[in-house]
Amino acid sequence: MPETSAPPDEPVTAGSSPVPPGQPPAGSDAVPTDQPRSPALASERVLPLRHPWRWVLTAVVLVLVAQFVHGLLSNPFYQWSRFSYWFFRPVVLDGLVITLEVAAVSAVLGLIGGVILALGRLSPNPVLRSVSWVYIWLLRSVPLIVVLLFLYNFSALYRTLSLGIPFGPAFFEFDESRLATDMAVAVVGLSLNEAAYAAEVVRSGVLSVDQGQHEAASALGLPRGFQFRRIVFPQALRVIVPSYVNQLIGLVKSTSLVFYVSLLDLFGTVQSLGSTYPGDIVPLLLVATFWYVVLTSVVSVVQFYVERHYSRGALRTVPPTPLQKLRAGIRNARARIAIGSSL
Repeated sequence: MPETSAPPDEPVTAGSSPVPPGQPPAGSDAVPTDQPRSPALASERVLPLRHPWRWVLTAVVLVLVAQFVHGLLSNPFYQWSRFSYWFFRPVVLDGLVITLEVAAVSAVLGLIGGVILALGRLSPNPVLRSVSWVYIWLLRSVPLIVVLLFLYNFSALYRTLSLGIPFGPAFFEFDESRLATDMAVAVVGLSLNEAAYAAEVVRSGVLSVDQGQHEAASALGLPRGFQFRRIVFPQALRVIVPSYVNQLIGLVKSTSLVFYVSLLDLFGTVQSLGSTYPGDIVPLLLVATFWYVVLTSVVSVVQFYVERHYSRGALRTVPPTPLQKLRAGIRNARARIAIGSSL
């Protein structure tokens, strides 16, 4: 009787059993394709892990939010009819324009001053480093309202300002009271205060850049100014933008203090109208609150797109925009519906 041997393509080793036809060899990750799945395995579904307490917490939060919204809309104390009357009144919009002007100019001047102060603190020159540190320490220690009131009464201390040799002749003299308008006092005060905080934000961003970037730029013989503008500062913006946007939001809300230097911004206008119409104090405060929410929301949207722009060199994929998230959600919902209908 002739001996039988295993086929060449199906070797049999010692201590192992022959592999049945259509099955993958032992230790292989291959999935057999010529054997039909059993009906029992085909009917089973993989169920996700359930989180009952997560759904309970979600329900509690939704109930609380619904109660808050219901109380906000149904309480006659808020006088929503008067709110709608005052919301687009020209006097309120004029105050809003002044708030935007003060915030925009102060943000630009504050950022420029912050960059200069940050470079002074990072400078090897001890005089520049010391003066920058003292300025930042002093302006962050003094409340903003004190700075504004001091500038508002600055003409009582110095009636004229001059430029010249210290303890010597003056080359230029000008009347300070003519320059210190209400708008100028508000912008200068907010800019001086904003520069002190922006300086630390910029300095932290510059220090976050890897030291190898500085060394590589120096090895290429690039000028210091070019290194900062094209290599260091763009990378530092990834750290600067989130923190400085928080400063901008605080600056927008800090503009409400310029009312104390006789500048009728949004909050000042609402305050003066509230004294004229005492029955509308609450709806007027709601008008100011809503407009501040709108302004800070716009700043937050700008922050998202700026962060997304500067994250391209640090992330493999940039974060999706809200429109892209909406489109992806619609596609996923359609795919689930199609899968559910095919089962």
